[in-house]
Amino acid sequence: MFPYSLLRPALFALDPETAHELTIAALAKAGPLAGLGCGKTAGREVEVMGLKFPNPVGLAAGLDKNGEAIDGLAALGFGFIEIGTVTPRPQPGNPRPRMFRLPEASAIINRMGFNNHGVAALVENVKRAKYKGILGINIGKNADTPIERAAEDYLACLSAVYTHASYVTVNISSPNTRNLRDLQSADALGALLAQLKQRQQELAQTHGRYVPIALKIAPDLENEQIAAIAELLRRHRMDAVIATNTTLARGQVAHLKYGNETGGLSGTPVREKSTIVIRELARLLQDEVPIIGVGGILSGADAREKISAGAKLVQVYTGLIYRGPELVRECIQALK
Repeated sequence: MFPYSLLRPALFALDPETAHELTIAALAKAGPLAGLGCGKTAGREVEVMGLKFPNPVGLAAGLDKNGEAIDGLAALGFGFIEIGTVTPRPQPGNPRPRMFRLPEASAIINRMGFNNHGVAALVENVKRAKYKGILGINIGKNADTPIERAAEDYLACLSAVYTHASYVTVNISSPNTRNLRDLQSADALGALLAQLKQRQQELAQTHGRYVPIALKIAPDLENEQIAAIAELLRRHRMDAVIATNTTLARGQVAHLKYGNETGGLSGTPVREKSTIVIRELARLLQDEVPIIGVGGILSGADAREKISAGAKLVQVYTGLIYRGPELVRECIQALK
């Protein structure tokens, strides 16, 4: 593969979503060859959720929503891959344009809206992949499913992906599906987690295999909300929490072109907010529930910051857009 430093100007000359689609298509076609020229960095093995990760640096959900480029992405050196967010039925997501680069802030704003081909298509792509490493599958609800029936969508997706995932992530924190973040309230979240854990137990008995469930939360939470979520994570014996998703805050980017576009802001501007949530969760959970840190990792030092705050694993996405595969190796090296 060409060095990313040579590819990035051409990609950044394109509309962000077009560049994204071309990148996924190229990675899907290249498969394991995508890692040629990237070099390899042996990482520190770590055990989390009962799973053994070859290194603690993963790909966050959102880059490969349909699981089309699993083999190509795995070749970049990640210790684990998370695909999705996937919904029970296919859906187009929000109208374009819905993704915006803010290069001055090493950031992206997106309002994609869980655009994906549906869970059946994702499962078929996973079956075709040759990757045998740790695969997370991130699940959500369809936009036209009423919020009071959201659990039905999550349960349907959990059942569909259970035997194909190393772990499953429940995404209740995207800002781009109407009312979705309402599920983070204590009552709604408690009810949802109870149903998910019951279904997990049933599936484990049926298939003779326990698949961990992680919960992905937002950075835009007050300490009281974080405390309530931590208590529910502990009470329902959740297997992990992913902190955090994108932010609605615009304080650091409002002055920039596209800075006031609606959607979730990722990249450098969310780094500190994410780390604050991780640190507070770590204080409250006391290692009872492992934390996966994501948000604004654009260097090895940023990855170390998340681990120092209490995360056991980290994930990157926007940093990969700005830095390329070099970021993966740098983070692996920093976390040895």
